[in-house]
Amino acid sequence: MRQVSSFLRREQRALAERPPLPRALNEECGVFGIIGHDGPAAPIVALGLHALQHRGQEAAGIITHSEDGFHADRQLGLVADHFHAEEVLAKLPGRAGIGHTRYSTAGDGNLRNVQPLFAEVDRGGIAVAHNGNLTNNTLLRRELISKGSIFHTSSDSELFVQLTALSRGITLADKVIDAARTVEGAFALTVLTANHLIGVRDPVGIRPLVLGRLGDAYVLSSESCAFDLIGAEFVRDVEPGEVVICGADGSLTSRRLTAEGQRPRPCIFELIYFARPNSFVDGESVYDLRKRLGRTLAEEAPVEADCISPIPDSGVPAAIGFAQASGVPYEMALIRSHYSGRTFIQPDQKVREKGVARKHSANPGVVKGKRVVLVDDSLVRGTTSTKIIQMMREAGAKEVHLRIACPPIIYPDFYGIDTPSQKELMAASHSVEEMRREIGADSLAFLSLDGLYRALGKGPRDGDAPAFTDHCFTGDYPTALRDQEAPSSERHAQLSLLREA
Repeated sequence: MRQVSSFLRREQRALAERPPLPRALNEECGVFGIIGHDGPAAPIVALGLHALQHRGQEAAGIITHSEDGFHADRQLGLVADHFHAEEVLAKLPGRAGIGHTRYSTAGDGNLRNVQPLFAEVDRGGIAVAHNGNLTNNTLLRRELISKGSIFHTSSDSELFVQLTALSRGITLADKVIDAARTVEGAFALTVLTANHLIGVRDPVGIRPLVLGRLGDAYVLSSESCAFDLIGAEFVRDVEPGEVVICGADGSLTSRRLTAEGQRPRPCIFELIYFARPNSFVDGESVYDLRKRLGRTLAEEAPVEADCISPIPDSGVPAAIGFAQASGVPYEMALIRSHYSGRTFIQPDQKVREKGVARKHSANPGVVKGKRVVLVDDSLVRGTTSTKIIQMMREAGAKEVHLRIACPPIIYPDFYGIDTPSQKELMAASHSVEEMRREIGADSLAFLSLDGLYRALGKGPRDGDAPAFTDHCFTGDYPTALRDQEAPSSERHAQLSLLREA
């Protein structure tokens, strides 16, 4: 479904302004859940969230359920900053729980928006953790408010709670399914009720969700790397459009949001950028795929050089693949400090830019007098690349070439990646040569779109039925973008899929 239209054309007209290009690409969120554990769930959830910390460093929360009811703790900051103390976890009793680690892409970053969200609804209490962004959030929210709903957060995730409460489904699982059928966009959910852990993945499968077992307990996670940390067994991916209902009694039921037959299009950036290298996403080893991207890039854009170096850490697997294919030695021209913190979560842009120097340092012993090829997984706004190339030259590099293991990012994202404006994307307003000059590289090359698909084992991209959500490169959005495109006359017709109250 190609959704490039009026709102993109408006943004494209504004590109001539070429405003300052701020921070780098940001992660989304991570969700985790367990039910039927033979001990306290909270320590397991905390470990799972620690494994998913790369998906969001702004806030974290855990909700558990015991015979005494639901127990919640949500805090700003990293998982280890709060959920490491025994006295904290002891206040979260029960053998079932869900957790969320957050980077805010919809809703501001204050405590009221920290997930999981909880509410008492007909049939009992419900806690919801959501990864993704909804593309009909504004329209649905306006409609619900006009009908008397009261929202307590500015997060689109609260729609799941509000819609669940309005549904006349017989069971809580029915109500959750009603809510998921009403929203549009990207969502992977873990939902906790008194007796069930429910996992929901959007019909296109934009955001990942995997199912595992830890003894007799069922586990849900955004990525399989969390299973490695807690010692769980990977069972399978939750399929696009699937609802898995895990019971405290060990039962497992699968239901569908929509009739089967809709072509899955998982987000290609999960494989390129977001997922940890030791994760498997939709059956694909992230590490192996990223090495293949590097090898394909070396075939498409060779360069005479003395060493190949990643921009760590995200560029490491692609740089290994590039070095293997080119036969040029792999070196560490940049050294990353693991104690500097994540620059993108800083509230001030000047602080973030200073953080680039704290995060990466040149390695003069490797680069002095050398022709260096730097490999990274993406180039979004260009500021980090500019500073790193300057570092290389100051360290004595003879030449500095930049290779990017994905195509140019031209279009904004509305599914949970922090690229909300096309004006912020360097490739949307610059040619490759203009980008090269602006960042100061001797040469710059991107992996082609067909090269990306070849590395994924899919052959050339099929324009009519692409295998992935690749809208950041193509503008081909897999869902309707109603908040951006719907005329005002349609804004009061968004609840047709919700059962009449």
